[in-house]
Amino acid sequence: MPDRDTTRAANVVRASSETQLDCDVRLEGGGEIEVMTGLPFLDHMLQQVARYGAFDLRCVGQGDIHVDPHHLMEDAGIVVGQALSKALGDRVGIRRFAAAYAPLDESLSRVVVDLGKRPFLSYNLPLRGRVGTLESETLEEWWRAFSIHVGATIHVDGIRGRNRHHIAESAFKALGLALRDAMAYSGSSALPSSKGLLG
Repeated sequence: MPDRDTTRAANVVRASSETQLDCDVRLEGGGEIEVMTGLPFLDHMLQQVARYGAFDLRCVGQGDIHVDPHHLMEDAGIVVGQALSKALGDRVGIRRFAAAYAPLDESLSRVVVDLGKRPFLSYNLPLRGRVGTLESETLEEWWRAFSIHVGATIHVDGIRGRNRHHIAESAFKALGLALRDAMAYSGSSALPSSKGLLG
């Protein structure tokens, strides 16, 4: 079994003509969360993922939101995904698979995760229109970039809901809960794959 005393942590910096982001994660964290991207609703969602995923997260930076939030949304998914993937290392001994439901008032979402390094996103959230000042359709860009760069198959389903904020937040909370279980050690020292490799 992997040494539980080994700190699973990582830093990823992304700097382009569109965004500048600096992301730190620590999987065995103490609840330290600092998120400031320049998109307040995205910050709120990432805080939920880290809180319910039980990992420390620092993600700070900015992007060309005067053009459109798309670039910052996508690049935030890239850096958080890359940081978690880097922190997971070879993924030996993790549970790999997990599923979670999260309600928020009238909304209920389900997220199913496989951290097997086979990126795929099945995104089924009925989000159209604005959440505050954010075009809710851009949230899908975060999920897609995250699934690719963390190396995961993710199925996210909005089972019911009317309030766009509630639908989005219940999905991000469910992601955090699923990641918490999938990233945890299973008690095995084996790679979680029947074919001897991931991907």
